Amino acid sequence: MRWGDMDAYGHINNVQIVRMLEEARIAAFGPPRGAGLPGVEPPVSLFNEVGEGVMALVVEHKVRYVRTLEYRNVPATVEIWVGAVKGASFDLHYVVMDPITGEQCVKATTHLAFVDEGSGRVLRLTPEQRARLELHQDHAS
Repeated sequence: MRWGDMDAYGHINNVQIVRMLEEARIAAFGPPRGAGLPGVEPPVSLFNEVGEGVMALVVEHKVRYVRTLEYRNVPATVEIWVGAVKGASFDLHYVVMDPITGEQCVKATTHLAFVDEGSGRVLRLTPEQRARLELHQDHAS
């Protein structure tokens, strides 16, 4: 957490929470193609292995603020796992926890799809993408 992430109440601002989810997503699954490869290979290399002209796009975010996340000078804990894997899209689930108390502060889901950059059409997941995603499903929290 950064000092600038805090709002006037001393809590991490809701917009910054969505940024934290993005950072967790990139750390777990790699950066989008063209953004450069990470210094360390992500646990599941997914976004940086899509074909040329394919974009990984967020379709929807759902964020539930269970309790406020107080500013701490240490990183928050974010658990991330794969939820539903459909024909042309998939869900990522997150729990953001206070790094000091361990309490759950945020529960969120991001719905994503791969899209052809030229046509704007949603692409079906390849068997390889499905297999990689399915390895990380069914997290119990």
